[in-house]
Amino acid sequence: MGRALEQSLLDKWLAQIANKRNVFSTVLCVEDQKQSLSLVSSGGEMQTGDRYFIASVTKLYVTAVILKLRAEQRLGLDDPISEYLSKEIIAGLHMMENRDYTEEITVKQLMSNTSGIPDYFSGDVFSELIAGHDQAWSLDKTLNAARRRKPKFIPGQQKKAQYSDTNYRLLGLIIENIKGDSIQSVFKEYIFDKLNLTQTYFYHNPEDTTPVPFYYKKKRLDLPQYMASIGAEGGIVSTANETMIFLRAFFNGELFPIGDLEELQREWNFLWAPGPFFYGTGISRQPLSPFGLRRGLIGHWGQSGAFAFHHPESGLYFTGTVNQAVGQSAAVQAMARIIRQYGREKKALRLHADVP
Repeated sequence: MGRALEQSLLDKWLAQIANKRNVFSTVLCVEDQKQSLSLVSSGGEMQTGDRYFIASVTKLYVTAVILKLRAEQRLGLDDPISEYLSKEIIAGLHMMENRDYTEEITVKQLMSNTSGIPDYFSGDVFSELIAGHDQAWSLDKTLNAARRRKPKFIPGQQKKAQYSDTNYRLLGLIIENIKGDSIQSVFKEYIFDKLNLTQTYFYHNPEDTTPVPFYYKKKRLDLPQYMASIGAEGGIVSTANETMIFLRAFFNGELFPIGDLEELQREWNFLWAPGPFFYGTGISRQPLSPFGLRRGLIGHWGQSGAFAFHHPESGLYFTGTVNQAVGQSAAVQAMARIIRQYGREKKALRLHADVP
C-alpha cells in the first residue's frame, strides 16, 4: 500500500517545497469530502495558523456574495452594470471603434472576464509593484488607467476573455451600492460572521504588519499601500484553516444555492495570462496535465501564491499559499502529489476489501 497520507508525510513535503528556489514560506491544508482526512502543515518561515494575503482568491468570496444577492432578488447576472453604477463611473471604460460599449456590459460578463474592459494591473502597474514602488490604487485611479488601454474585443464576444482585475473592482462597487455599505461590512455579514471566521478580514490599514510577507523571486514585496487599496479585487487576509472553511461552504451550498455551482462552470474560456488556466463565471479551473484539460482543480489562484481549490474527482479540497508571485508551479506539484498519493491509498483499500 505504501506510505499513508499522514501528518509526517505532509510535513516532509512542505519542508521540501520551502527548500525550493524562491519559496521562503508555505502552508497547505488538505481535506477530503467526508473530512475523514484533515491535515495542515507549513514550511520555511511560516506557522500553520499564520495569516497571509489570499489576493485574487478574494474573487471567490465576491462570487459567493453576488450569488447570495441574486438569491435575495437584489440583482440578476444578466443585468447591465449601468443599473448599479453611475454614468460617471462607467463612461468610456470600453471604447472600441469610436463606440462606448460599457453600458451594455452585464454583471456576468464582469464575473467571467468576458466584458472586454482592459486590465489596469498588467504591464506597467505590475512592473512597478514588483520593483518595490508601493502606492495606493483608488477606484478612480484604477478606472482611469483602464480607460487609457484599448479593449481587445467587444463585450460577450464568443470565445473571447481577458483576465481583468478592473472587472472585480467594479463588482465590489456594485455590491456596495446594492447594500449601501462598505465592502468590509458586507463580507463580514455574508461570509465572515456567518462562518465564524475570526482570523479573516479585509486588509485596509497599511500599518498592519500581521500578514506573512510574499515575494517576487528573491525579492520581498512590501506593498501595504497597494494591498490596503484593492478591496474586492484581492484584499482579503486569512489563514489556511479559515480559507478551508470558506471553500467547503462555497462548494457545499452554505453561502448561496448549491444549484448555482453548475451555472458557474457551464462555459469555460482559456486564458494565457496570468495563467494558463480556464475561467468560468467567477471561478477558475486549473488542469493538472495537458491530457486533462477538461478536468483538474476548481477554485482560484492569488497573485501572492495563495490558492483555494476543490478536486472533484478525488473529493479533495486544498487551501494555502507559497507566498511567491511566481510560485504557482510549486503549489500545483504539491497538490498533484497529494492527489496521486490519496488515489493510491483508496485503490489499495478497495483491492484489500475485495480479497476473500
